[in-house]
Amino acid sequence: MADKASFSADEWPKIVGSPILAGMAVTLADPSGLWGTLKEGMASAYALMDAKKDAGAASLVKAIVAELETSEGRTMAREAFKAQLTAKTPAELKAQAITALSSVAQLVDAKAGSDSQAFKIWLNGIAERVATASKEGGFLGFGGVAVSDAEKATLAEVSGALRVT
Repeated sequence: MADKASFSADEWPKIVGSPILAGMAVTLADPSGLWGTLKEGMASAYALMDAKKDAGAASLVKAIVAELETSEGRTMAREAFKAQLTAKTPAELKAQAITALSSVAQLVDAKAGSDSQAFKIWLNGIAERVATASKEGGFLGFGGVAVSDAEKATLAEVSGALRVT
């Protein structure tokens, strides 16, 4: 069972911020306008709420959700990546998020034991949930596709970075 004590003070903020990065990578792949971006942000939030209610969720997932419920935890998560994710184009931000998710996956593989795979599958699920939260393309809500080609490609990148199938 992995939790906050399984990671160093430098590592924990990166682990806690990883659900934000998983959703952000997909949003940056194909920005959906204001309404779509709000829907995608809410999809990440709902994934966190669902994990809180899930009695079978991995201990590491529960620890992250508990941390993100506090204002200190949310601030810590934002600050962990803020310096890396400023003054960049959306494509650069997406690439940085994918790289950070790969680093988190390696860290979790090394330190989370049996919780590692469940945690990475959970992060991948957040990305998938964000991808399906809002239609891409179309006009005034008509037409469009559930998941754009750019989002599909980013989902594949996220899965690859996390090493989940």
